[in-house]
Amino acid sequence: MKYILVTGGVISGIGKGIIASSIGTILKSCGLRVTAIKIDPYINIDAGTFSPYEHGEVFVLNDGGEVDLDLGNYERFLDINLYKDNNITTGKIYQHVINKERHGDYLGKTVQVVPHITDAVQEWVMNQAKVPVDDDREEPEICVIEASMEPFSFPFQLGGTIGDIEGMPFVEAFRQFQFKAKRENFCNIHVSLVPQPNATGEQKTKPTQNSVRALRGLGLSPDLIVCRSAKPIEMAVKEKISMFCHVEPEQVIFIHDVSSTYRVPILLEEQGIIKYFKQRLNLPIDDQPSDLLMKWKKMACRYERLLKVCSIALVGKYTKLSDCYASVFKALEHSALAINYKLDLMYIDSTELERSTEAENSVKYHQAWQKLCKADGILVPGGFGIRGTEGKLQAISWARTKKKPFLGVCLGMQLAVVEFARNCLNWKDANSTEFDPGTKTPVVINMPEHNHGDMGGTMRLGKRRTVFKTENSVLRKLYGGGMFVEERHRHRYEVNPELTHCFEEKGLKFVGHDTEGNRMEIIELENHPYFVGVQFHPEFSSRPMKPSPPYLGLLLAATGTLNAYLQDGCKLSPR
Repeated sequence: MKYILVTGGVISGIGKGIIASSIGTILKSCGLRVTAIKIDPYINIDAGTFSPYEHGEVFVLNDGGEVDLDLGNYERFLDINLYKDNNITTGKIYQHVINKERHGDYLGKTVQVVPHITDAVQEWVMNQAKVPVDDDREEPEICVIEASMEPFSFPFQLGGTIGDIEGMPFVEAFRQFQFKAKRENFCNIHVSLVPQPNATGEQKTKPTQNSVRALRGLGLSPDLIVCRSAKPIEMAVKEKISMFCHVEPEQVIFIHDVSSTYRVPILLEEQGIIKYFKQRLNLPIDDQPSDLLMKWKKMACRYERLLKVCSIALVGKYTKLSDCYASVFKALEHSALAINYKLDLMYIDSTELERSTEAENSVKYHQAWQKLCKADGILVPGGFGIRGTEGKLQAISWARTKKKPFLGVCLGMQLAVVEFARNCLNWKDANSTEFDPGTKTPVVINMPEHNHGDMGGTMRLGKRRTVFKTENSVLRKLYGGGMFVEERHRHRYEVNPELTHCFEEKGLKFVGHDTEGNRMEIIELENHPYFVGVQFHPEFSSRPMKPSPPYLGLLLAATGTLNAYLQDGCKLSPR
């Protein structure tokens, strides 16, 4: 097993996840089996109870793991399916060690950070690196490791940022691990920032020098230094970093801001990273990548040449940070790229569509509605809590009555049912028990197994099967016409099955159920260009070259090409 540790410097959010994903993509293009591990230093067992404004979206895996959004990058880039144990947190490690101590595994010994916590980190990494993540179920050959930590005192990072108190056990663990794995099996890539102040216009290397010096002070020495910058870095800067950081010039890689993340693996490959890895890790590969990276190159070039634009309004309540809907954005982008359109995603804060905003700030209210009205399609994603729900209901009503293509995901589907009940069935007090526990018309109810006392890990999570109940379903055709689909879930509430016959009589069809037929999974509205709701989260399984069918359907309907696509046997035009 070969291990590649991605560390980072100067600031957090520098793009280590994309760099790690891109490195994995390049190695996979060379015919190697690649897996990935993300380490987060927080005490939380998982990311399930985070506000999206803390760490971005909560990404859900097939096994129900609620993890950091970077695992979404790994899955999309590498086209693999990871597990909850591919996301290591301080909480998981300490819980593991404490459980062993209670069991008596350390009987007679004093349990300490070194060696017990550091040994646990190393054992976890070595065990999880062997778990198959590809469809062929073969053991991986390369493990890319990225750890994320918030800055404390040192100007460098292990994955995210290093130097904080809670992250130091991980630093020590990998200092030891490099010797356990041996040099020919362990490589450290350090991602650092090269700032360019506007006052001088000069690219500064001192932050990178200090970062590498501090990293070495803790016992880790970078084999490659990846320099992030706004503009391409000059050769003199590369030579300076090489000289002061004690690496050869070819061990300094430049990644400047580019039009899309699809371009990053190509920039790495162009600077000889395949040849370097072949020599440094003694890999049995050719110097040139396979057809996979050629497909990435074609995709990146095609993305940059797109001229036709499709605008989608994303109506949510976490719109101030795009990472809150990272997978939704990627799923839309994958679908737009598949039909040769450039995506114009307009984020609309759902509270700004409400009447209360009109009274408080009419300009903001009318601007939000103007964006909604000019959109080619409307998307209401998942979420929790009552704030902004009335605005989402307004957007759904607009999409239904004006026959705008609409996709509701999780909460978006539930609210589509509430809106239909209020305005088409005339059940004016219809609501979800999440927002009004005492509602007289509970069209969305709590799951029977939901534990009100606990928040973490108590939802319906992970990959579940949805069975189609009719052949005359748009989504069934988009999925390829099969009897069922398997998608990832993350919810506590669902449509009340006792009332579904009332909706179906008025044209809102529940075309997909769970395997027992009790949970409503997919809705479709008759006599509408595209009005679809799904209880699951299809965005989590979308890939750049395999777009998610519900999102693809939205883009096709928004561009007026859905009927032609269905009549053509659901075949995309050659790319």
